Amino acid sequence: MNGFMHWFKSSTKMKRWIFLILIGIILCCYGIAEILIMKEISFQEVGKVVAIFVVGFVAIVVGLVYINKRTLEVLIESTDERMENKKNVNINSLIFNKTVYDKGPNIVVIGGGTGLNTVLSGLKNYTSNLTAIVTVSDYGEAITNSRKELQTLPLNDIKDSIVALSKKDEQVEKLLNHEFQSGRLRGLDFSDIYFLAMKEINGNFEDSIIKSNEVINMVGKVIPVTLDEMKIVAELANGYIVEEKSRIPEVVSEKLTKINRIMINPSNCKPAPGVVEAIKAADCIIIGPGSLYTNVIPNLLVNGVNKAIKESTAIKVYISNIMTEPGQTDNYSVADHINAILEHCGQGIFDYCIYDTGEVIPEFIKKYNLEGQDIVEQDVDKVKGIKFLQRNLSMIDGDFVRHDPNLVAASIIELICDDLKYQDKQNDPQYLMLNTKLQEEKRINKKKKAMARKNKNGKKPHEKHVRGKSKFSNKYSERIASIREADKKAIIKTEKENMKRKASKMYDKNDGESVKTTKQKSAKGRGRRMKTKAELREEMMKTLNESDYKKGAR
Repeated sequence: MNGFMHWFKSSTKMKRWIFLILIGIILCCYGIAEILIMKEISFQEVGKVVAIFVVGFVAIVVGLVYINKRTLEVLIESTDERMENKKNVNINSLIFNKTVYDKGPNIVVIGGGTGLNTVLSGLKNYTSNLTAIVTVSDYGEAITNSRKELQTLPLNDIKDSIVALSKKDEQVEKLLNHEFQSGRLRGLDFSDIYFLAMKEINGNFEDSIIKSNEVINMVGKVIPVTLDEMKIVAELANGYIVEEKSRIPEVVSEKLTKINRIMINPSNCKPAPGVVEAIKAADCIIIGPGSLYTNVIPNLLVNGVNKAIKESTAIKVYISNIMTEPGQTDNYSVADHINAILEHCGQGIFDYCIYDTGEVIPEFIKKYNLEGQDIVEQDVDKVKGIKFLQRNLSMIDGDFVRHDPNLVAASIIELICDDLKYQDKQNDPQYLMLNTKLQEEKRINKKKKAMARKNKNGKKPHEKHVRGKSKFSNKYSERIASIREADKKAIIKTEKENMKRKASKMYDKNDGESVKTTKQKSAKGRGRRMKTKAELREEMMKTLNESDYKKGAR
């Protein structure tokens, strides 16, 4: 009985269509009854009866269509665990069922660090056929107490990729990053304990990572690029060799030089089982974004990886960085990033490059400039043989400029859809699923952005923009306020410096006069004491502070 009554709850949105069907039935019955009891038939009465009957029939049809549509949506809400917002399920989501989802494009993402995980977290919403090939390059670095105690491998990048692909990423992140604070486990990381246990159960490191898919409920799989002890070595332009990955940016900055070449040691590292096979089976291969010389290029230098990518018939895409990285890519443009990869790997490593529009708020760029970073210049005309796609990829995350996972994933899926269109596969289930999901995600993201803008401006969802203000003023109000605040601070700073200079001159003048007239003043007023330099300075600073306070109050 409870199951039956569930259909009549307000959240199911069924009652309105049931009511519409009942109205339609009543109107149809009324029309038929009118014809049966009618003694004389006139054109006016016939028209009236027909109109009532047609309205009733249309109401029945519309009610039946929408009640069936809503039934299917309720079915999705209760069965599809991938639906995040189950209150606003669209009928188009029906195509996004488990069978079609599992038949999505086979995508391989190569890299490491935050950039790789950004791409993975976005793509997992479109397909379960995801493979992350991750750098394991922390050998020789400072070993944590947990790793030292348990004798485990450097698995930070592997761990972060597993978190990115997990369906409950927030909870899994807290679990894998948890450090025990008491008892015999104090100082140990749960991730190190977990991977050690998985290795002992499965017998080897590679199987323990792949089988984490079943244990942690991941979308896709994570594979280390190699199981060999790989170190990243940098040769600088001045000939200096840096053999520690973590010291590369520091040494580059100290020597005022740049990276000439990246090598891996040993140079004959073998790819881990499954790496080459995953690349060969891929429909799309994504390289980057990420640290160019420590996360992107080293993966491509492992034996067999570069060759497998070049021989693959998949769509090969490079995602360019938005900001430069101190000590690695200082003053690098999009062309410089691409040329660095081509110099290490040769032509044919990728066919497309997706790069950001570069429309980043100047105030955030200034913050990066203070850290020695800048926006990546977009001189795409300097590279030939590659198709460039400019897309809006960036977002502001706190004080940082990041790749937006949803925008990056949408750009990649759009590229795959265009390729399927080119092959006349518009009726292919894969194309239908991707295209439908893509349009649905765009619609949802558009609504989310609109709501975020309204909430940011302190407006209610149904409010329009404030009267008396232009659209420009509403859109850029925060930026204008930030610029005004910066100008105000600059003016106060300038005035303060001017007052300090005046105070210094006054102090020098008073000091000079006191030296010249010491004897006269002492003769005239024996009871009065000359002010010392320290006292004069204290008075001047007190005057400055009082003036600053008054300005702040105004």
